[in-house]
Amino acid sequence: MLLKDQLAPPASGPLSGVRIIELSSFVATPLCGLTLAQLGADVIRVEPINGAPDRTRWPVSANGTSLYWNGLNPGKRAIAIDISDPRGRHLIADLIVSGGDAGGILVSNTDRWPELSYDSLRARRSDIIHVTLSGTDSGGIAVDYTVQAGTGFPLITGPTDHSAPVNNVVPAWDFAAGLYLATGLLSAELRRRTTGLGSEVRVALEDVALASAGQLGYLAEAQLGRVSERTRDGNYMYGGFGRDFTAADGERFMLVALTSRHWSELLQMTGLAETVNVLAKALGVDFDDEGDRYRHRQVLASLVAEWFARYDGEAVRTALSNTRLLWSPYRSFTDLAADDAQMLREHSLFGSVDQPGVGTILAPNSPIVFNGQRGAARPAPVIGQDTHAVLTETLGLSENRLDELTSLGVVHASAHDGAVACP
Repeated sequence: MLLKDQLAPPASGPLSGVRIIELSSFVATPLCGLTLAQLGADVIRVEPINGAPDRTRWPVSANGTSLYWNGLNPGKRAIAIDISDPRGRHLIADLIVSGGDAGGILVSNTDRWPELSYDSLRARRSDIIHVTLSGTDSGGIAVDYTVQAGTGFPLITGPTDHSAPVNNVVPAWDFAAGLYLATGLLSAELRRRTTGLGSEVRVALEDVALASAGQLGYLAEAQLGRVSERTRDGNYMYGGFGRDFTAADGERFMLVALTSRHWSELLQMTGLAETVNVLAKALGVDFDDEGDRYRHRQVLASLVAEWFARYDGEAVRTALSNTRLLWSPYRSFTDLAADDAQMLREHSLFGSVDQPGVGTILAPNSPIVFNGQRGAARPAPVIGQDTHAVLTETLGLSENRLDELTSLGVVHASAHDGAVACP
């Protein structure tokens, strides 16, 4: 059993003193809570007695502990309450509206329970901040993979000779939605501090994806009848010059010449300047123009590919390092963790964490550097780890009342709860 002083220390940061109740599962809402916890907020994740459904999601460790769940929930406090029981929902509502200036904030991906709705909570606390993720704008259910299917992106992803849709393995809309939720929540908190008013903030996963398609110009392109210009293009960068190339020893690199200066450096590095000038004159085009580089990407890429094929990976790295070209070798997850994770150890993003059920691993600190500091990596909580402390110290329940609720199965406190004495 963990003693209280063995638990992860409380976070410090610009959001220290802000308390957020999180009712969530899967990616977007947990990411919202994680982002805010890494900035110093006290994020209390509420989950069912036996844990949230995403606590077993792959990837998992050898003993079945979800690495996915532990990756999205570090530094939060966890309480286990039977939300299907009205007494459990009453406790959650009490916790949300309590806390004075620090409390009164909920982030959730469910509208199922009337007691936890914006209107119900606002009736109890006028300055409530209620942040909700839905699947669609109408409140329907959706996940990243189903949203992807309806946005057009999978139909322009993949090799040129592949006809079926290709979904991205990165849940990009989940990640974007999580950050939109955090942005909306912080905007509501700023409004509350300046006006004393509460807010209802809603984000729909599908809206995030469709907005992105519009912001990138793809929907405007379709409306103007230019859809034929958007086709599957393998690893070519759309609208400019960029593609993957293979060195003589088989190492693969992604290379992007984004600007005219990049293009000039690429021609100088490869010795192709004269050849490309002759080609430009023959075709009647200007390769200083990124549009012309894209239109003739295949012939240009074949010339660059021949240069890569003459040198091994080390020589390619050396040559590219002497330019301002945008490039990276392709790496697998195994490559990133090779040599006792040396690459991760040397990166300021990562810190060592002793995660229950997993062991000691390198986990990401906050990607946000605030006044030169990152929010430190901390362990994710086990089921009900903080139930006792939150309900007694934060909410003010008596020990007798907590014991009663525990015996009724309304709440569950883990043996890891820092307020539980070690025998």
